[in-house]
Amino acid sequence: MSRLPPLAAVRVFEAAARHENFSRAAEELAMTQAGVSYQIKLLEERLGAQLFVRRGRNMVLTALGRRIAPRVSESFAGLEEAFALVRAENERVLTITAPSSFATLWLSARLGAFQLRHPELAVRLDVSNRLVDLESGEFDVAIRRVVRPGPELEAHFVMRHVFLPMASPDFLLHHPVNEPRDLLSLPRISAEDEWWPRWLEQLPEPPPSLAVPAGLRFESQALDSQAALAGHGVAMLSPFLFARELEQGRLIAPFSHIGREIHALWLCYSPLKRGLAKVRAFRQWLLAEARISAGSDPWGVLDQTGLAD
Repeated sequence: MSRLPPLAAVRVFEAAARHENFSRAAEELAMTQAGVSYQIKLLEERLGAQLFVRRGRNMVLTALGRRIAPRVSESFAGLEEAFALVRAENERVLTITAPSSFATLWLSARLGAFQLRHPELAVRLDVSNRLVDLESGEFDVAIRRVVRPGPELEAHFVMRHVFLPMASPDFLLHHPVNEPRDLLSLPRISAEDEWWPRWLEQLPEPPPSLAVPAGLRFESQALDSQAALAGHGVAMLSPFLFARELEQGRLIAPFSHIGREIHALWLCYSPLKRGLAKVRAFRQWLLAEARISAGSDPWGVLDQTGLAD
């Protein structure tokens, strides 16, 4: 069990001893003079000794008070220095966690621009699909793929997940498709992915059945896209992550039908961090960058229709 007196009373003693004036201590600590007197009395009762005596209209330190006051002030100075180091470290480093496909294919290519705009910040990106505890302080912000974040977090809509089948021109040259059901007889990359049945079910005329063939299976769009670019099959991909490949003709989307998830990408952080300049700066940059990336938004990635309230 700690033998230290109440820290609040010690803090009041330190201010009163430094000023040798209860009124000035009260002003510094945003307290009443009566509050200061009460805390000093509480401390003296805990110690069993007087720290101040009245001299005329003033309260002055006793011999014991004069002996311990410098050490108490040094201790508070040490605490202030320790917390100043934490604040300085916290202000200089921005820690981000984001899901692997989004982080690898979209965010990492743009973070350099944010860094150039904010050279005072060191940016650390964790690429992971795990949901981290944002209250623990390990990460400043997270980008999460969820329907809608919980009310315990500050959350801002970034963009929606949309998807459609893509393949290389060479693959489609040798495996022509005229209608969506033709895809069922072709090699499909990560065919067990939930996006395949969802895309087909959302067609105006869905195919009657969807068998999952043997074939290549990967854990991310980054790997799916590489297999598609190499001509190994058709992959279900997010067009906003592969806009350049589509523009260059390295990937082709044979059908214009867009599949939509009820999930979206959200920027999330603890309410305790809402006032941090680095978090505000990243939020403003990320949301603006998402709008720029969407352009005229031909795929509807900025459409929030159907997301749960």
